[in-house]
Amino acid sequence: MTGAPRSIVVVDDDEDVRRLLVLSLSRVGGYDVRPVDSGQACLAELRRDRPDAVVLDVMMPVMDGPATLEEIRIDPDILDVPVVFLTAGIVDSDVERLRTLPVSGVLHKPFDPMRLPAQLAQLLGW
Repeated sequence: MTGAPRSIVVVDDDEDVRRLLVLSLSRVGGYDVRPVDSGQACLAELRRDRPDAVVLDVMMPVMDGPATLEEIRIDPDILDVPVVFLTAGIVDSDVERLRTLPVSGVLHKPFDPMRLPAQLAQLLGW
């Protein structure tokens, strides 16, 4: 990769997961990672400085991942930012439902920090 690294906003309400995402995607993947802890913070960050992609937790309090995605997709300034869901503990039928939404893919928790950057790049076509 030449030039500036791609930027990724990671959204998870769990501080430990955010920390692991940052370590994996920045140190292993070489991305510029901007962590936030809620759907509302995600929207503010996307509007402040548009990233190349978003990794979005599905289950969060107040505004969950699908509600956050809905807000992203109706904002003309950020509607085309690629989003990848990150989820834990849901059944296959729920994963299939998530894949029908306008996202680039679904990743699962727990994830392998050494493989996550490559998995994300594959889903995003990078």
